[in-house]
Amino acid sequence: MTDATPPSIVVVVPARNEAARLPGCVESLQRARAEVSVPVRLVVVLDDSTDASAVAAEGVDEVVLVRHRNVGAARAAGFEHVRDGTPGAWLVSTDADCHVEPWWLQRHLAHAAGGARAVCGTVAVHDWSALDARTRRNYEATYRGQRGHRHIHGANLGVASDDYWAVAGFAPLATGEDVDLVHRLQQHGVPITWAGDLAVRTSARLHGRAPSGFAAHLRTLHGSPDPDARGVGAC
Repeated sequence: MTDATPPSIVVVVPARNEAARLPGCVESLQRARAEVSVPVRLVVVLDDSTDASAVAAEGVDEVVLVRHRNVGAARAAGFEHVRDGTPGAWLVSTDADCHVEPWWLQRHLAHAAGGARAVCGTVAVHDWSALDARTRRNYEATYRGQRGHRHIHGANLGVASDDYWAVAGFAPLATGEDVDLVHRLQQHGVPITWAGDLAVRTSARLHGRAPSGFAAHLRTLHGSPDPDARGVGAC
């Protein structure tokens, strides 16, 4: 580590009606937190949840309640909630249907310590059993997760707090809030690190919360018609 090591990490997880998936996400984040030497603040943002997601979020440091039904606004609310108490922090975003590896925060921190100001990681589907083999083949034929990729996922995104606030953070967009943030960082002159060593495992569901998010991408590969996009989740 160098003097560029951030003094702390903040992880924000937006969720709506994710009682079934959120415990696995939180458990994986707790394991990852135990592997780093700086304080890690875990924040879950419950966005108009009507199920037992609040119980499922037990074990995190803070639960923020909002009623936006908007993933961009929910992510923004999580970081705004901790803004004053986390100067110089490394801000990390993931999703409620994702699991991170024990080394995930270690590697985010290593990139930041090495001078990275914004890091885009990748995703890997952790269970293909709900989809057919053709969909998996189509996905794996087109998705490249090595260093230098150009994928942008709100499920795996880290940024220095000074740079995040300099561009006003996540915008209240129902979809594409992650892409929008990265583009504004680039316009502000912030270099992006396209990391190939930071995959998180995500679900293979076809109905996600973001109308044009990862679930929509899988739905296209699966050949399913566009549904009413009122599902739950954030990937």
